[in-house]
Amino acid sequence: MTPIEEKAVTIIQKAFSQNATDIHIIPKSNYVLISFRVTNQLLPIQQVPIEEADRLITYLKYRAEMDIGERRRPQNGSFEVDIKGTKVGLRLSTLPSYFMESLVIRLLPQDSSHSFSRLSLFPKTTKILLSMVEKAQGLIILTGPTGSGKTTTLYSLLEHSTKYLNRNVITLEDPIEKSNEDFLQIQVNEKAGITYSTGLKAILRHDPDIIMVGEIRDAETAKIAIRAALTGHLVLSTMHAKNAKGGLYRLIEFGCNWHDLEQAIVAITAQRLVHLVCPYCKDYCHPLCPRFFKSRAVVYEILMKKALKEALLEMKGYSMKAAYPTLRKQILKGITLGFIKDKEYDRWVYDS
Repeated sequence: MTPIEEKAVTIIQKAFSQNATDIHIIPKSNYVLISFRVTNQLLPIQQVPIEEADRLITYLKYRAEMDIGERRRPQNGSFEVDIKGTKVGLRLSTLPSYFMESLVIRLLPQDSSHSFSRLSLFPKTTKILLSMVEKAQGLIILTGPTGSGKTTTLYSLLEHSTKYLNRNVITLEDPIEKSNEDFLQIQVNEKAGITYSTGLKAILRHDPDIIMVGEIRDAETAKIAIRAALTGHLVLSTMHAKNAKGGLYRLIEFGCNWHDLEQAIVAITAQRLVHLVCPYCKDYCHPLCPRFFKSRAVVYEILMKKALKEALLEMKGYSMKAAYPTLRKQILKGITLGFIKDKEYDRWVYDS
């Protein structure tokens, strides 16, 4: 390998060994800073000369089949590496800055599988989540910020559907984050004419039981997803929203018909990845702690059934107040039981 290839491999392996989720290559005036995101902290790792960083970014863009000559506009790409027998997907995103390009790499271990007993803090929530994918048709939307575990929840639900419910699952993703042989995965490729909207239309003709759309980003995708849910398919997708009600408001902003929402939506969830109290670590669990992955769990807010109908009526102007376990209530419950650190309330709860 060339020195720059060795440098790239060393950085990626070090990030993986420290359980980092992202690698940040951040340009400064006289140097470039490489940082790792570990849980919710961005930790500086090393400083690299500008010329060396430029070659490093060019090499990584080449591996991800990005345009190495284009530095004036944002680009996305991905490729896969093998780290000590573990396949790891790398999702790259470049952004032009004042000094030079900035690069962020998301690490996505392909072989990692999470059971729901480790995903959800409360067992009752696990049962509710699994019951949702037993529906024959409808739309299920997961909301939450980046890094809250939406993709992991989606894949866990899809794996359960194929292994235990014998459902035909087709996904449409941009990009494919985790390769899985249990279901058919389609990657968005706008250059080849495969957008979310055109891909969804094609999938509908491929006899799916469950369709997973990586993200509802625009009005056209939202309307096609709802149409698919109304015509006998179970559709799972994600959306960026503050909470479950916020997901409803975003669909209305996309121009979705209120009556279609009432007929199509099975559930809207919001989730947060919280840190649990670790008996070994005094503060947040250290990445090298043997309980590191067990020290995190997801708290869910689920809007469905009666509460969902009340929320829809509330949006229409009726004097209704939907009653359901909100994120605030769930996090407070975890703190009261001694499972969650007090800091998580200030980090994730935005309203009183």
